[in-house]
Parts: sequence; structure tokens; C-alpha cells
Amino acid sequence: MSWDEGRRLSRRKPSKDRASRAAPLRPGPESCSPGIFVRALPGARAQLGVARRRGRGRLPGRRPRRWLLRLRRIPRAAELRVRPVRNGSTRTTTPWPTSTPFPHAWLAVGDLGPSGRQPCLKVLKGPTVLAESALPALPAAAAAFLMGQHEPRTPALALASGPCVYVYKNLRPYFKFSLPQLPPNPLEQDLWNQAKEDQINHLTLKEMLEGIREKAEVPLSVQSLRFLQLELSEMEAFVNQHKSKPIKRQAVITTMTTLKKNMADEDAMSCLVLGTENKELLVLDPEAFTILAKMSLPGVPVFLEVSGQFDVAFRLAAACRNGNIYILRRDCKRPKYCIELSTQPVGLVLAHKVLVVGSTQDNLHGFTHKGKRLWTVHMPAAILTMNLLEQRSRGLQAVMAGLANGEVRIYHDKALLNVIRTPDAVTSLCFGRYGREDNTLIVTTRGGGLIIKILKRTAVFAEGAGEVGPPPAQAMKLNVPRKTRLYVDQTLREREAGTAMHRTFQTDLYLLRLRAARAYVRALESSLNPVSATAREPLKLHAVVQGLGPTFKLTLHLQNTSTARPILGLLVCFLYNEVLYALPRAFFKVPLLVPGLNYPLETFVESLSDKGISDIIKVLVLREGQSAPLLSAHINMPVSEGLAAA
Repeated sequence: MSWDEGRRLSRRKPSKDRASRAAPLRPGPESCSPGIFVRALPGARAQLGVARRRGRGRLPGRRPRRWLLRLRRIPRAAELRVRPVRNGSTRTTTPWPTSTPFPHAWLAVGDLGPSGRQPCLKVLKGPTVLAESALPALPAAAAAFLMGQHEPRTPALALASGPCVYVYKNLRPYFKFSLPQLPPNPLEQDLWNQAKEDQINHLTLKEMLEGIREKAEVPLSVQSLRFLQLELSEMEAFVNQHKSKPIKRQAVITTMTTLKKNMADEDAMSCLVLGTENKELLVLDPEAFTILAKMSLPGVPVFLEVSGQFDVAFRLAAACRNGNIYILRRDCKRPKYCIELSTQPVGLVLAHKVLVVGSTQDNLHGFTHKGKRLWTVHMPAAILTMNLLEQRSRGLQAVMAGLANGEVRIYHDKALLNVIRTPDAVTSLCFGRYGREDNTLIVTTRGGGLIIKILKRTAVFAEGAGEVGPPPAQAMKLNVPRKTRLYVDQTLREREAGTAMHRTFQTDLYLLRLRAARAYVRALESSLNPVSATAREPLKLHAVVQGLGPTFKLTLHLQNTSTARPILGLLVCFLYNEVLYALPRAFFKVPLLVPGLNYPLETFVESLSDKGISDIIKVLVLREGQSAPLLSAHINMPVSEGLAAA
């Protein structure tokens, strides 16, 4: 095994002879609602962020990896219980060094509270809740970043909730950034003004707002949406309470990540990149919290991946709810490239300049930044979460995929490196520094378990079997025949007379094109094509022959291809060999042709020859008073099988 499971989360003071193992968090008797931090997928709620601290006075200056946790409501330290966790079917027994105390690690957790009505931010050190801060709305994303170059280099925690970003520094509220307000719908504003002046009642207001919501391009405000969700008995009181308030429409943050500002160092300043429900991407200055750049997207972003620096050059990939991934670059207001997926994305990870996308079809896809698909790997179960595994000491970047069957699969490109089995379905993953360990994996399960695994410092990932590399048939040598004397002579001739051969080929190609053009012109002039070439009589004709003989059924399908003008006064004439065939009507009028309809014209052809001979019957469509046909068709009649058998 390459992984050691971490210490138990217990409220007892750690002892020296303690054995290591995993520790899921079990809820106390008071918790009843699963509080989850989720990225901004459709129907998602919130996301978990991590702030790590080493020692007592300094946070390391690096951006922590984003990860999803699905935890039940965090109880008090006295309510925490410990449950043994098995790694697959065998228990890992490698202990931590007894001389190493419990590492100083702080964990920032978003708690949705009972029924999602009392969200709060909790900071844990081991199993103990150190701090708790109430939130006005459900959290949507979290990220740690450095705001400046001043000493000490203490990173801040940014928490996105609704239209605001709450910044915490030193475990205390530091700054609040609100998205700029959007212009409200003018029709909605006019309706609330009428309700304020008592010109319309609450029932009329409800009907008008429902019509605006279905047809208007500008969405309704939160006030109107809350009004439409109420019962009829509660609407009148709501209107009386809010009709005097101004209509405000603000965008909601769906996802958030960080982008280095001017240097690629670990302790360099980072800008916040926000994705909103208004189909926009905003880049915030880390010091003044002003909007540095604004980019528009065709869809609502749910996953973001960035690379580069804002002041130099950067590339941004955004996975949206419309099933597409858009690539943007610096100084681009609109996406430069688009990757179209057949299903919805469930994760997006950037590893070694390759965009790895997880889809709802249980597949991992690898794309370049220009949208070219490199590879596809099928998963044995549904993908629930994805994240990046970066081992800096060995220069390794791999993709972790948490599956519904309790597996965590680690891939380097399409090569499978390792499989970690957990007792329940994996809902979130995070890899990085935790305490004094550089390579720590934190896994949460659907039942509320929290598993901490530490990668051995001597561990080396080896490519496993299965979906590794190209197929075996690609390595087989082909039985290429030996070069003959004729082949060598022909090669020498092509080298010596290559220019003359190319000129001859071009001359023949030009002659072929010229002859084809002349034949096409002759067909148009003589009306030998089944489609009319004139704009006055746009007609289309094709024929169908049915039967075995000696009597055949000939059906002509005539269609007027114009948009609005009917055609009248057309004639149909048949030209044939009277020795071989006989028709009851060789000339008849065509009824009025309505645009767009297909008119079948039927007649019978009788074969007179008993020698098994067939010929061509010409069909001409004429205009009254004109000798030149509008269009024509040549019908190759089949051999009469009845006479041939007789």
C-alpha cells in the first residue's frame, strides 16, 4: 500500500503509543440534516474550503486544493464519536511515528444547519470546533489566497455565498465584496409601481409576473420569485410589506477559483475568479477588490480551471450547464474555443496542459486547450467528484476520480496508477499539505465519514494493467514485402520526371472539368435534367416503375418547389418506341400545382416484344405554347419477365 491512514479524530489528548487509523465523523443525536459543500452544479448547494496552518503563527503561502465534503452537521467536540474504517478488506496497520505529535491543522467547514436554514462557517482543529461564524446564505464556493506581499504571509479564506464574497483573515471576518447590481426588468418595475399605487391587486400581479417569467429575456428579481412561490392566502400580506421597497436584481455566484496575479510562486498574490448565474466571469483584484476583467459566456459556469498569471498571460477553462467547455485567454471578452460534450460535465481538472473532464456517461475525457480529444477512459461506476493530485517532489500530476462504488481511481493521462477502496461512496476529494505532511489525501463518504490518508514519502506510483497505453495490435510488425526491381525503377522515374508528370496530371484534370461543364450546359439547354433551371417554373420530377411485366405501372412525381406561386398550364408527353411499348395516354394535361405538394401522376406501360428487349422512355414536361420542354427524364424500362418466361 502507498497510503497510510491518518490518526483517529478523538477528543482525547494524543498519546505516544497510539496506532494510526482513519476516522469518519459520525453525527451526534442532534444532527439531522446533511450539510454539504458542493460545487455549483445544477441543483447544488455549496462547497468546502480549507485553510491550513503550520505551527502557531503562520499559514503557508500556497493555494489549497479545492475539495468537496459531504458532512452531516458538525456537532460539538463532546458529541464526536469515532468509528473504525477498513481500507478495502484489510486494515492498514502502519502507525505514525510515536515521536510525532498530532499535526497543527485547521479545517474550514461550511455547515448548512438543520434543513439548510442556519448555515454557518466552522473551523476545526482535529475534532474540536475552534470558531463558528454565521452566514447569511448558503455557501457556494471557498478558496484560500494571499491578498498582499506584507509579512507575515497569512493567507485569507474567501467564501462565496449568494451575491457576496466573505473574506476571513486570522479566523475573523475581514472584508465583504458584493457583486454589482443588474438593471431590473422594466415591465416588472412597472408592475410593482402599480401595486404600490393600489392600481392592481395581488392576483393580477401574480398573473402578469408569471407571463413575464415565461417570455422575458431579463429574469425576474428575487422579490418577484419569492412572491410567485407563496400561497394565495400569503400573497396580499407579502405585497403590502414589500411594495414600497425598490426592485433589486443581483447575480449569484456559482463557482470560484484563484489566479496568480503576476508571479507563479507558491506565496505569490492571487486574484479571485468568480462565475455567476448571469453567465459572466469576473476577476477581482486581491488588494482593492475591484473588478479587473469581465468576460461573457454562452452558459452558466459550474467548474473553473485556470493557468498562468493575470498580468502576463493566462488561460481559463469554464465548464457550463449547457454541456460545453469554453476556453478563454487574456484580453478576450468572449470564448476563443469551445468543446462540445454529449452529456453534462461532473468535474474538470487541468493536469499537464490536458483538460480532463468527467461526464455523466461514466467516462473520463482528455482534451487539449484547442478542443481536440486525446483519449477516453470508461469508469466502472458513476463519477461523483474529481480533483488534482500533485506530488511536487516527483513532478507528478494525476487526476483523482471518486466513484459511486466506493473507489478512488488515480490516472496519469489514461494510465491507471492506483485504486483506493473506501467503505462508502466517495463524495469529495482533496490532496495537498495538511499539517506537517506534504502529500495528504482527504476523502469524505456519502454516510458522513471523513478519511485522512498520508502518502508514504518513498511511494512510487506504477502504471497498472487494464486501460494502459495503446492496444497490443499497434505494437505488431506488419509483413511488408521486399522492394522489387520494378518498384525501384518506377521510383527513380518519378524522381527524374516528377515535374512533367505533375503537369500532365493537371492538364488532364482541367480537360475533365471542362468536359463536365460543357455536358452540364448542354443538359440545361436541352432540359435533360429532372430539375427545372428557370426561376419562373421551379419544378422537380422523378419517376418510379413497378411491376414484372408485360404490364408496368409508371408513376411520375411532379412537385412545385416555389414558395408561394402556383403553376398552371403544364403538359406531360411520353416519347417511346411504338414497336416495343404501348401507352394508353401518351399526352395529358397536369392539374394546378400547389407549392410544396407532391403530385403523383400514374399511367400504364405495356411491353409488346417477346424477345426480352427493353428500351428508354422519355418524359417531357411542357408549357402550353412553347416547344422547348421545361424539364425531362429518361426512364430505363426493365425487361418484361412475363414474356421472357413464356
